[in-house]
Formats: sequence, structure tokens, C-alpha cells
Amino acid sequence: MIVRPVCRADLPALLELARSAGTGLTTLPADPARLEHRVNWAEKTFAGEAERADADYLFVLESDAGEVVGISALAGAVGLREPWYNFRVGLTVGASQSLSINRQMPTLFLGNDMTGNSELCSLFLHAGHRSGLNGRLLSKARFLFLAEFPELFGDKVIAEMRGYSDAQGVSPFWEGLGRHFFKMDFSRADYLTGIGNKAFIAELMPKFPFYTCFLPEAARAVIGRVHPNTEPALGMLKAEGFRHQDFIDIFDGGPLIECETANIRAVRDSRSLVLAIGTPGEDAPPYLIHNRQLAGCRITAAPARVAAGTLVVDQQTAKRLQLTAGDQVRAVPLSARAPANKELI
Repeated sequence: MIVRPVCRADLPALLELARSAGTGLTTLPADPARLEHRVNWAEKTFAGEAERADADYLFVLESDAGEVVGISALAGAVGLREPWYNFRVGLTVGASQSLSINRQMPTLFLGNDMTGNSELCSLFLHAGHRSGLNGRLLSKARFLFLAEFPELFGDKVIAEMRGYSDAQGVSPFWEGLGRHFFKMDFSRADYLTGIGNKAFIAELMPKFPFYTCFLPEAARAVIGRVHPNTEPALGMLKAEGFRHQDFIDIFDGGPLIECETANIRAVRDSRSLVLAIGTPGEDAPPYLIHNRQLAGCRITAAPARVAAGTLVVDQQTAKRLQLTAGDQVRAVPLSARAPANKELI
């Protein structure tokens, strides 16, 4: 498997992935025209023709047989062209000494606090390929890209995780809050934001703080909770240094997590090495490996070992990266739990 930039030939596969994703993945709408526009813009981004405010680095996961089975993306910056909304979960305290009453009430504040940050988005892997190293490769490949081209991104990276919804696609948070203001199904609001129509959020969402005690218990229970299918992705990002700091999605209540770019484990620990082709060894741990190219970016995960300033991989791995011995690569252990190699420190 390799991660590479999207291209126009991927459109049919992307549409099938979008249709299989269901509700909640707002940045991958099952809309042919919108997907075509996004792919065209991603091609301009990788060609260096987009400003950071508009940059959309859309990647695909491709098998050795050429089948596209997953996508992930990096947005250069959010909120610089149009407002980017989140709820901040705060606390309001009401107290009366004369009545001996002290009430602490969680509160939702609508705001644009994340403006200007880079964003991890659009992560989706086909259900038939959620095994082995595929999920980690698809998600973490973006970190090596961040490490190689830090000037293209912000000082902080955020990820808005898909919030909880049931098997029928019903979001308890939306039913308890959003529906009262938008008068539409969650899937409809989800679709509108996915195709870029976000003006209705500012037009209809209340600007004043909202006390969560007015929400149904089912809605309160899913604040900051992820969709079951998103739990593995959340765990991986937490292992890389991301944390939930009390911001949630305004539609489904999913958590927004964040990390300083330089403090992301795979960014911080990655190193530039010379590629060597040989036998990594049976006990060689998997490494995330980037060919250090922009438009021709190729990233894979494979067993490797560091020796005398080189990264030793097998011939198949070098072929996937479209490199030969002596070329430069950027690499980092795939797992945050893998023991650090002294030559990489």
C-alpha cells in the first residue's frame, strides 16, 4: 500500500468511498460535481498554486494492484475564507449565599477559536481493508508530509472527530439541539456543510451561551463522544500527542482534538536518511517512509532498520516509493510505542 496525492482518475473510486461512508463525514460528500471540484483543487494545491487559506492536500491509499481504498486530507488553514464554527464547552456558576445554593452548569459557546489552524480531515478507509498497517498508514502519512513541508501549515493542527450517531444515522446531539434551530434532518445539514454551504450556520445558530441542562439526557451523554467507527482513529491521534480541549462539533457534538505541530510525535521524531536496499531483518519494526517529494509524494509503511545513517528497506518498498538506493527519505517508527533507534535521535 502507498499514500499518494489524489488525481482525476480517482474520481469514480472516491464517489464509491463517499457513498459507503454514510452520514457524518462532511468533507467527503457523495456529490459528483463537488468531488470533482475538490479533486481539481487538490491538484492545484499539490502543484503549489493555492494559498494556505485554500490549500487542500487530499491523499488516497492505493494498493499494489492500483485500487483506491481510502482517503485522508490536510487543510492548510481553516476559517480564513469563511467562518469555521465550533462549540466551546464552558462552565457557568450561579451562587446564592443566603439560600446556600451553588450551581455549576456546563455551557456551550458558539465561536471561531480554531481560525487559522491546519486541519486533519476526510479520513476514511473502506471497511474491507481495515486490517494490518492500512489504517495507521493512511492516518499518519499526513504527519510525515507536515514534517517535510512545515512552511505550508500552521503552528497547530486540529482534527474534528466524527460524533456519535446510531445505526440509522441519527445523532442524539443534533436531535436535542440542532434540529430546533435548523428544522431539517441531520443528514441534510451534514450534506450542506459538505458541499460548502455554511452560511446557514451563522444565520440560524444562536449566538448566546446555551446551558446543556436544557438538552435531553441522550444529547448530553454524547457531548465529546466519537462514532464507534472513529474510536480507533481517535486512539491513534491521542498516541501522537493530540488532546481534547473542550471544543466540539456544532452538529453532532464530536470532540475537536488539537496538538502543536512541532509536538506531534511523528513530526518531532522523524528524520532524513539515505535509502539503502537490502534485508531489514525478521524483527525489523514497521517505519513510516516518505520520498520527500511534494507533487510526486509517495508514503508507505514497511519493515526497516537504521544502519550507519541509512534506512534499509527491501526492494518492494523502494519500488513503492519510486526511489533507488542513495535517494533521500524521511522516516519515523510507525508506532508511538516502538523503541526509538539511537541513530534517529
